[in-house]
Amino acid sequence: MTNTLRPHGYQRTPLPPARDAVATDSERPAAGDAPDQRKPATPAAGNKPKQRDSFFDNAKYLAIVLVAMGHAWEPLTDGSRTAEALYMVVYSFHMPAFIIISGYFSRSFDMRPDRLKRLVTGVAVPYVIFEVAYTFFKRWADDDPTQPISLLDPWYLTWFLAALFVWRLSTPLWKLVRWPVPLALAIGALASISPDIGDDLDLQRVLQFLPFFVVGLFMKPEHFQMVRRREVRILSVPIFAVALLIAYWAGPRMSSAWFYHRDSAQELTAPWWSGLVMTLALFGCSMILVACFFAWVPRRKMWFTALGAGTLYGYLLHGFLAKGSRFWGWFDDYAWLQTPWGAIVVTVIAGAVVTVLCTPPVQRVFRFAMEPKMEWAFKKDAAELARGRAKATTG
Repeated sequence: MTNTLRPHGYQRTPLPPARDAVATDSERPAAGDAPDQRKPATPAAGNKPKQRDSFFDNAKYLAIVLVAMGHAWEPLTDGSRTAEALYMVVYSFHMPAFIIISGYFSRSFDMRPDRLKRLVTGVAVPYVIFEVAYTFFKRWADDDPTQPISLLDPWYLTWFLAALFVWRLSTPLWKLVRWPVPLALAIGALASISPDIGDDLDLQRVLQFLPFFVVGLFMKPEHFQMVRRREVRILSVPIFAVALLIAYWAGPRMSSAWFYHRDSAQELTAPWWSGLVMTLALFGCSMILVACFFAWVPRRKMWFTALGAGTLYGYLLHGFLAKGSRFWGWFDDYAWLQTPWGAIVVTVIAGAVVTVLCTPPVQRVFRFAMEPKMEWAFKKDAAELARGRAKATTG
């Protein structure tokens, strides 16, 4: 996927190049590159301000809705084979899609000071804040006062921030190696047969999901154009139908834990060699379904497009409700939730809740935790100081 592919006969305007971003969702321009989106400045004559691409915002929003729905379906999978099939299909591609987009927007990452600063404020700091917040929430909601605070052992959803931090720091290395995707896939496969890796920073997930991030790093606008072709959209419908049928058959026969990429094959009580096979098989299945998902993501601006800038908010905040519903036994106390109509209601509620959590008012309230500026914590960049002195002199 490192070569530029030009689909035959495709005449649409190419997607604009990706802008540098640290946090998956905030996509704030670097200091000195462009004005902050929250405070747009008047562009200079002849220069157009950078625009967010609706396709990626739409894709991130739809992916995060599927994440929330998948969490809502989890308690229903024991009593419903259909729910299990839907759960397995969604889990096979929703996080890979999100990770591929993260990799795509990491293509310009280097060790430049302003980008490292944004990596800290947009990924590392939210990780620490939510790891602590989730721990206190579990102590209260699950009546577990012994739950320790461990920044090395991500709990629930914070694994993604730890992984993103590691992946993004490794970006310059992947640009140096000759065969980055096969190498990342080999690392993921070896991790799947290494039960001694341990839980530090959830390294199993970091390594097993790594190939999707590397794929995103080397994707180009042309690749997204390819999956937007009409024939791909048509073909994706039977592919999803077949995937559901296979998942319906496989539900009672395999553990859905394979899709979490959280454990080695041995920890899933499977022979060691099955980790190698499943890594390659699931990677292939995930890539196919991700392409089918992207094929149906709208290119134009939709009512939910603006919510794509707040998907990290929805992702981290909905975890309190998702876990709280288990701690408080909602699915056990209300038997009607286990019925088909109950499943539909749960699905709608999950989609509505995560949608609200992505909205600008919620972003404003929690921006201190998700996108802190923290100017006090960093030295001033010498180039920035020089520019400031030059402006003061000329002014």
